[in-house]
Amino acid sequence: MRRICSVYRSAKRDGMYLYVDKAEGLERVPEALMTRFGRAEHAMTLLIDEGRKLARADAAKVLHDITEHGFYLQLPPADEPVLNPREDR
Repeated sequence: MRRICSVYRSAKRDGMYLYVDKAEGLERVPEALMTRFGRAEHAMTLLIDEGRKLARADAAKVLHDITEHGFYLQLPPADEPVLNPREDR
């Protein structure tokens, strides 16, 4: 499967991106998600197929989620957790 995707970055949160089908745009993204996402700034347009290597997402998962839900949400990487906060005492 191949799809031309538009990728949008969140104006509210660094590292948060929405991948959508270019032809559909943001029309299938739920309103509640768009409220949390904030203003969507177009970052790029990509031709994605299942074998494409993406920096922080699995291409097959991106394509599946766009087909099933209308979008793929890439969250920023989580901060490294503190292993044992009591060690500093």
